Amino acid sequence: MEEYLVRRPLKRPPIHPGEILREDVIKNLNLSIDETSKRLGVSRQKLQRILDCTHPITTEMALRIGKFAGNGPGLWLRMQQAYDLWSVENKMADELSKIETVSLKYATQSY
Repeated sequence: MEEYLVRRPLKRPPIHPGEILREDVIKNLNLSIDETSKRLGVSRQKLQRILDCTHPITTEMALRIGKFAGNGPGLWLRMQQAYDLWSVENKMADELSKIETVSLKYATQSY
């Protein structure tokens, strides 16, 4: 799986990496969830939660999936980070709008 960067702001939520794993990796390899969990060295339940998009990809799981898929852990961690950031930013939109951004002039004061 080749990685590419998206440079435009997304109007839709990023895809959870569990969906990518389920639809683009496991499905194309014609593997069952049981077989995939054995190959990854994790429980079926843990993998199922990720595939159901209810559990995040941890650093440990990114290492396992990256090795399994042959594309390294960074891709999986970046997908999870993009998903988390988008989700939390949208939940906090009202709260974030009340926070004033500090200008550079405040940061350059001498002490």
